[in-house]
Amino acid sequence: MSEARWLTIIGLGEDGPEGLPPASLEALDAAEVIMGSERHLSLIGSNGAERITWPIPFEDGLPLLEGLRGRNVAVLASGDPFWFGAGSVIARRFAPGEWRAIPGASVFSLAAARLGWPLERVPCLGLHAAPFARLRPHLAAGQRAIATIRDGAAVDELAAYLNDLGFGETRMHVLEALGGPRERCREVTAGTYALKGVSHPVAVAIDAAGLSTSLTVASGQPDDVFESDGQMTKRPIRAITLSALAPRPGEMLWDIGSGSGSVAIEWLMTHFSTQAVAIEMSADRAAQIGRNANALGQDRLVVIEGQAPESLSGLEAPDAVFIGGGLNRGLLDWVWGNLAPGTRVVANAVTLETGALLTEAQAELGGTLTKVELAEAAPVGRFRGWKAAYPVVQWSVMR
Repeated sequence: MSEARWLTIIGLGEDGPEGLPPASLEALDAAEVIMGSERHLSLIGSNGAERITWPIPFEDGLPLLEGLRGRNVAVLASGDPFWFGAGSVIARRFAPGEWRAIPGASVFSLAAARLGWPLERVPCLGLHAAPFARLRPHLAAGQRAIATIRDGAAVDELAAYLNDLGFGETRMHVLEALGGPRERCREVTAGTYALKGVSHPVAVAIDAAGLSTSLTVASGQPDDVFESDGQMTKRPIRAITLSALAPRPGEMLWDIGSGSGSVAIEWLMTHFSTQAVAIEMSADRAAQIGRNANALGQDRLVVIEGQAPESLSGLEAPDAVFIGGGLNRGLLDWVWGNLAPGTRVVANAVTLETGALLTEAQAELGGTLTKVELAEAAPVGRFRGWKAAYPVVQWSVMR
């Protein structure tokens, strides 16, 4: 090890040192200090090194680790430290030349090996410190997922969550202490879950089944998956709007006048790396946006209660902006004057006044102006006729 590289992150399995590669054993033998959770420290024997129990919450341990700079330090982590583990958090804190990592088998690899599942086709989630709703986009009959879970009580809560969604027939493989002497694998359905004595560390492999309606993978989720007071971009217009916004991996959206948050939430659904900020002046609607985002597994949505454009200053620059509510000339001028070249702007208007504003903006600044008129079949006496919705004028332009 070079002089500058003082820190080794070791992926430890439930069988302790027995399952470690030679490089990990050498790093442990050479360590002056070993840091890890109480469980990890209990899995390895004493070699005379100073032992420090990593505190809770996890972030509190980083200053302690920084204080050990220059000494030969080993940090114990579970399995592969860079798959929902501590590795990425530590790596962000220290320079690349200061540390190295020696990964072990991840819990996801061990679970797939026990069940015979092709891991490249199975979503893997870390739910030990995240809401169960992150599973929601992956829940469809016949689909599988593997998730790490906080503890046995949380597995019980996960079963109830699945059952409440209508996925009570889902098979749950409850996998405890994989790879160690305490390993245990049990199978149960979510609707009949009654397992006792489930112990940490635990993962659950899910084989989804049930009558519940799954979320679509296309833009335009059914309106009824969103809580709304009526102020919402409806499904067909939302699909057209998302198409115009054209989300790409890693991009940021500002959803101004967000209403129910449906556009921002569907933007986030397109890729795990997308980001979005929903700006809404109504306190009730801002709270509603948060509930919708959490229920649909998009809790990374940032919700800002406030008026635009005042609330936009200081936000991370967007790649796309959607104006769905509160459209006026002042807002439009601010957005246009403060965005970087290449930013995509989409604005929808329903009233004559805002439609006229977008007509003027398109004539002045270019872009595409589209009028969308929709009608649905509805009863007319003993027969049926077309009931027209308000037409929507949409302006789409690149700054």
